[in-house]
Amino acid sequence: MDGRTITIPVGGMTCAACSARVERALAAADGVLSASVNLATEKATVTFDPAATDEALLRVVIEHAGYQALETLSAGEAAAADRARKAAEIRTLWIKFAVAAVFALPLLYLAMAPMIPGLRLPYPSALDPMTHPMTNALVQLALVIPICAVGYRFYTVGYKALFTGHPNMDSLIAVGTTAAVGYSLYSTWHIWRDGAQMAAAAAVTAATAVASTAAGAMADMGSMANSAANATAQMASAAMAEHPLYFESAGVIITLILLGKALEARSKGRTGEAIKKLMGLAPQTATLIDTQGEEHEVSIADVLPGDLVLVRPGEKVPVDGVVRTGKSAVDESMLTGESMPVGKQAGDTVYAASLNTAGSLRVEARAVGADTALAGIIRLVEEAQGSKAPIAALADKVSGVFVPVVIAIAVLAGLAWYLGTRDVTFALTIFISVLVIACPCALGLATPTAIMVGTGKGAENGILIKSGEALETAHLIDTIVFDKTGTITQGTPTVTDVVPVDDGADDDDLLRLVAAAERDSEHPLGQAIVAGATTAGLDVPVATAFESLTGRGIRAVVQGREVLVGNAGLLTERGLAPAGLADVADRLATEGKTPMYVVVDAAVAGIIAVADVIKDSSPAAIARLHDMGITVVMITGDNERTAAAIAGQVGIDRVLADVLPPDKSEEVKKLQAEGRKVAMVGDGINDAPALAQADVGIAIGSGTDVAMESADVVLMRSDLREVPTAIALSRRTIRIIKQNLFWAFGYNVLGIPVAAGVLRLLFGGPLLNPMIAAAAMSLSSVSVLSNALRLKRFRA
Repeated sequence: MDGRTITIPVGGMTCAACSARVERALAAADGVLSASVNLATEKATVTFDPAATDEALLRVVIEHAGYQALETLSAGEAAAADRARKAAEIRTLWIKFAVAAVFALPLLYLAMAPMIPGLRLPYPSALDPMTHPMTNALVQLALVIPICAVGYRFYTVGYKALFTGHPNMDSLIAVGTTAAVGYSLYSTWHIWRDGAQMAAAAAVTAATAVASTAAGAMADMGSMANSAANATAQMASAAMAEHPLYFESAGVIITLILLGKALEARSKGRTGEAIKKLMGLAPQTATLIDTQGEEHEVSIADVLPGDLVLVRPGEKVPVDGVVRTGKSAVDESMLTGESMPVGKQAGDTVYAASLNTAGSLRVEARAVGADTALAGIIRLVEEAQGSKAPIAALADKVSGVFVPVVIAIAVLAGLAWYLGTRDVTFALTIFISVLVIACPCALGLATPTAIMVGTGKGAENGILIKSGEALETAHLIDTIVFDKTGTITQGTPTVTDVVPVDDGADDDDLLRLVAAAERDSEHPLGQAIVAGATTAGLDVPVATAFESLTGRGIRAVVQGREVLVGNAGLLTERGLAPAGLADVADRLATEGKTPMYVVVDAAVAGIIAVADVIKDSSPAAIARLHDMGITVVMITGDNERTAAAIAGQVGIDRVLADVLPPDKSEEVKKLQAEGRKVAMVGDGINDAPALAQADVGIAIGSGTDVAMESADVVLMRSDLREVPTAIALSRRTIRIIKQNLFWAFGYNVLGIPVAAGVLRLLFGGPLLNPMIAAAAMSLSSVSVLSNALRLKRFRA
């Protein structure tokens, strides 16, 4: 069933468990055919049956899942709004971290300084935990409260998710730090209780001293006072040892996680820089020329197809359109990646956001706003960045159950250690460490961040990759099939050789005569000869008595001379010998060219050869593919001899000749049946079925809309060197994704058992401090993002 697909920005997601929760909720909604939620882009892509549901109901589903369905804006508005929202989010996180750090540092010092053996760090005597335990505890409590306050979202979001049965990373932090603070409050109460008992004991001692009246008892009273003081200190020390405080663990955990979140938000912002650059390219105003010829600066939203706009030197073209008057050079690198400006004159097409570098142009608008080529590119890149690669499937499955499993492990590990040691403090440390070290964020970010950077980097180089699946499949390609015409070759026949029968004859005279004779011909080869003469600047006379000789050539009269142009069959028909040119014709045919005999006034005058010239980039591209271990196949409707000649010039491994257009997809199927992963590169309408059949279809940007619609990858330039670049980008991206997944899984698979005390159990090793666990968790997400950002250094 075909459905409608929409994208909804989602707010409030903090980890992979969140995106998995939203995805499950949407997928379970009535009328939804498929749902995919991307943590990195913070967007949900939903395909649904319009007869069963609508966007408003889907937004309600997201809200009921506990997240915000944000407003969907146009590309330009969305870019500005997203930049503002992300900037505010990053600024808020840094402020929260700064506030938390101001209180966490003295809290950490108060808690840890007395415990460092061999060091006598300066310490306020009034806060000495041995002599003033209650004061020490209350100051620690006072310091941890503002830290918990700035991290309030961990508690509001975490407990809400926990109580609705869908815990996330915030739930782990909330439960872990609540346990630390709760136990510390319990210890503080014990310290207060023990202090009260000490005060009572001191009072008894004082009363005893007062009751002593004997003169000799005065010395005993001093001794008793000293004994009471020592007993008080010992009881205070015992209280602190028996009931340790974990305020510093909770405070430092929240502070470190806020730091990690700030770094993560900054890194996530950088992963989408490419698409934001594209969105920021389009000008927001245009100079409109009205029917009276007057100029008005208007918003781009007010320009309609058919309007005439003025583009001055140094300005960006505001619309897709056709040049009506003027001549200039336009920098189209934002679309094609080509650095050299392209000459434009009346009748040429220009594109929105390209830069006019020289003269003024008057352009008739053909497409504006969301209909421009730039807007189409942005949509393609956004869709690709929002899509999921198959390699992410395992991470998605794990993310869905990760947090509940971690909570279960923490509870079981804590209980097991308590039953084994009867030490509540030890068991609590295990419980908190397991909760805090677990990191579903790294799992959720491993794949989408790399896809975001990879597809964005491709767009910067004029390579549009339409989906994460295409990006992943491309790295497996071992065979590439090139269509010949328009892909390996220019696609337009060109005069390559002019060979007069007499060595002293002028090539231009022969070309001029033939061009005149072919001027009225509709055959592509004849048109190529006329174009060749025009390009050479020859004055082509007018021919008369034009006649098409089907299957053999043409006949015409040029300036009173009969001119025949055709194949060897035409000579045979006229009873003429090739005049020693047969070997030349055979050589030209072997080179993949089409030789045509020229007869003037019943005498063979020479040969003109026409060929579809190989693109300059083709040999280098194919050599690069060979270096990458890829087999290169050429498919063409040409005969075996001509196809082999072209293949030999560019280094093709395998030739599929005499293939009719409808049979191209069947040839791709045959290659796939051999166990090959096949990419097809083409540009024409007749290539579309083969592009769709291939594992990866690659369309040349100068090709037809149908070909580009059928393809998985679109090359904005007609440069085949972009094909190995696309494959190399895919390989690099998948390598980064695999590294990210290995780190994300490896970190949790190793970190959680260590936090649960496995090393202590097996080898008597040290226990993992919850604060170190929090630091490791924060760095795990940042490391995955930083690794993905290495793709920004990719060079074509």
